Amino acid sequence: MTRTGRTARSARARRRPAAGRRAGRIGWVWLVLVVAVALGAGLPVWSEARESARFPVTAADLDRARTELAALEVKGRAPRTGYDRDQFGPAWADVDRNGCDTRNDVLARDLADVTFEDGTHECVVLTGTLDDPYTGDVIDFERGPNSADVQIDHVVALSDAWQKGAQQWDAETRRRFANDPANLLAVDGPANGAKGDGDAATWLPPSTGYRCAYVARQVRVKAAYGLWVTHAERDAMSRQLDACVVAR
Repeated sequence: MTRTGRTARSARARRRPAAGRRAGRIGWVWLVLVVAVALGAGLPVWSEARESARFPVTAADLDRARTELAALEVKGRAPRTGYDRDQFGPAWADVDRNGCDTRNDVLARDLADVTFEDGTHECVVLTGTLDDPYTGDVIDFERGPNSADVQIDHVVALSDAWQKGAQQWDAETRRRFANDPANLLAVDGPANGAKGDGDAATWLPPSTGYRCAYVARQVRVKAAYGLWVTHAERDAMSRQLDACVVAR
């Protein structure tokens, strides 16, 4: 295996604050405190607005999300009976037939400074840097014992989909859903583990600035595949969309 364009890293993936946070941190802290005192604004509001700038949602994106959310069927969660990961086909199948499995496709898409294993036609990702949307941390990824520090999340969890319509799909639709790039995101492994099969009513990313983009993406995926939402889920999604900071 080679590490093209990078020096070898330590075996343990390193976490550090995002570059945008490091620059001028002291100045930002003082600015936030001064404005908060002057306007009576809470620190979380500033924090969310600043983080949202990293993941802008346009007015058109927001309008589409609201329209699609309003059109989603609302009803109770079906029993989890019969659910198994295998119901969605082999993990990380090469559904687009580009010669690379889906996990490596998403790593190559979402990581920066990516290097590949020689002889794999730029398929097997060896190293890269993830600016994690869920936590705001920057994570150095290295293939090996600690690969799970970066995981590929199904934005709409497979179990959640199973309980909200996917039981009625044929096997090929479930396989396509499990490997759809629109529903996949490279993220912090522990954050993904904390999410589990939660929906928007039970789990949102710790980084508040990503929540708008996250919910908009969930809505889009559910609308595309005809999945339904629960009352609590719809209400949580609506509240988050109402709190979105729109890109100018």
